[in-house]
Amino acid sequence: MSEHTAQLSSRTGRWLLYVVLMGVPVSQWPEHDFGPGSVPTPAERSRALTDLGFVFMDGAEWAWEECSERPDDDSSPVWLLAFVQVCSRDGGLS
Repeated sequence: MSEHTAQLSSRTGRWLLYVVLMGVPVSQWPEHDFGPGSVPTPAERSRALTDLGFVFMDGAEWAWEECSERPDDDSSPVWLLAFVQVCSRDGGLS
C-alpha cells in the first residue's frame, strides 16, 4: 500500500486540496478546489479525498503549519498548510 501526503492550502482566498504523488508531474496530482470561503470541515475534506480515490492511513490526523512567504521576515504574510497521510482506496498509486 503506497502512502501519500494530502495537503490543504489557501492562496488568494481559495482552499485547494491535493494529493502529492512523487514522480508524477504536479499538473497531474489529484486535486479538489473548495473555492473561496471558510476552512473546509474535516468531513468535507474526507469526502473530497474519497472522491479523489484516497482514504486516511490508520491513525492519521490533520496537522497544520504556518508558512511564511519570506521565511527570514517575521512581518511577512503567512499562509496555512494542512496535511495528512493517505493511501489510495484500492491500494494502488491512484
